Amino acid sequence: MTFVLDGAHLTCEQVDRAANGSGIELGSTAAAEAAWRTATLLDGPVYGRTTGVGANKDVETDGSGLDLLRSHAGGAGPPIGETRARATLVVRLNQLLAGGSGVDPALLPVLATAVNQGLTPPIRGYGAIGTGDLTALATTALCLLGEIAWTPPSAGLPSAGTGPGGGPAPGRSGEAVPRFALASSDALPFISSGAATLADAALACHRLRLLLAAATAVAARSFRAVEGSLEPLSPQVQRGPEQTSVAADLRALVGLTTPRRVQDPYGYRAFPQVHGAALDALGRAERTVTEEMNASPENPLIAGGRAWHNGNFHSARVALALDALRAALVQTATLSAARLATLNDPAHTGLLPFLAERPGLSGVMILEYVAHSALGELRHLAAPVTLGGAVLSLGTEDHASFTPQAARSSLAAAEPLEIVLACELVASVRALRLRGIPCDVPLDPATGDRPLDGDLDAARALLPSLAP
Repeated sequence: MTFVLDGAHLTCEQVDRAANGSGIELGSTAAAEAAWRTATLLDGPVYGRTTGVGANKDVETDGSGLDLLRSHAGGAGPPIGETRARATLVVRLNQLLAGGSGVDPALLPVLATAVNQGLTPPIRGYGAIGTGDLTALATTALCLLGEIAWTPPSAGLPSAGTGPGGGPAPGRSGEAVPRFALASSDALPFISSGAATLADAALACHRLRLLLAAATAVAARSFRAVEGSLEPLSPQVQRGPEQTSVAADLRALVGLTTPRRVQDPYGYRAFPQVHGAALDALGRAERTVTEEMNASPENPLIAGGRAWHNGNFHSARVALALDALRAALVQTATLSAARLATLNDPAHTGLLPFLAERPGLSGVMILEYVAHSALGELRHLAAPVTLGGAVLSLGTEDHASFTPQAARSSLAAAEPLEIVLACELVASVRALRLRGIPCDVPLDPATGDRPLDGDLDAARALLPSLAP
């Protein structure tokens, strides 16, 4: 299924869809065309068009834009991969449609064709610090120029279905490779964006949204397994919309219980407070990323008949939102690990230690070790990047947000969070079955000691389908 890029309504979920093979169509190019017409009439010094960049901002240049692209396509490390590179193209294309860059609008359908053909630039992982993904987009520009080869799509990438205008998609072989003769004046305007960073952030937000929704469903099964009290989920004690929503979802999933204790451990009693805070942090991150993907980060911004030199390329607000999100993920994952501990404890389940089949066996003991291994990785990824700084280009660029690192860490955080939740799910399902409580999760019902890696793989694959 395709969707339309219009420069104003791109969502994190759509970025994920496009990254995984969905086709795109172009909406109106009027805003891009207006900025381009203005740019062709500009007089006077315009950063990156008639001058050098960085510390060379006061040096007049003439027709050196393509050299700028060649000099800035110097990333390092392994390629970021097809999914992230496709997402980068989609985000940058949407930003260009928003207007303000002054790039030749004839470029837009060519870039859309690359997306729909499944072609991606060989973007390397290192090279950005939060003031524009210069190496990633310079590499993309050189692909358009034919100086660097596009990376062909993998065999498993679904067909895009339609081309940039809604017609049949270009074929996977035998089709002309997308090329565009960027003018010198298009060079800096094309690369003046954090599109690769926003693509990572959008992918992270979408995947974490699915996992945090699944976390409520996993916690509900643990609630039933230990007959947790529903009193902390009562509407009378909730504060704030996210906490109230979490408590309501959990009440609906748990159903009726016969509490064994006056108060349960925090993993149960404080779930709405902690998980609600994680969802609140995710909501802020999603809103921030979405706003940036549908804005013009250009420097200079071509608008109102002139060029406005500015700092909108700087992504501090995205970095701060993502730092807060990763910290919140650690909190909700810590509660999951705490509930896992209670599932192993006879005092809470009335079963043998570690949900073993017979006394003395280890049962699911190893799941706690696996969960805390993943939790340790998640804590490492949660280290705030916004405490760092850099002074570059002879002191001209004297601040950096390191948003690319925040986005990359947020995307990486999905895996350890998923593993922690999978450990809890495997244990809660076993506890429910051993207690004779109905459970509809299709995991292996065997309870004898055996390797649990297959159970964990199956649980991880099931998590998205459990979300309420």
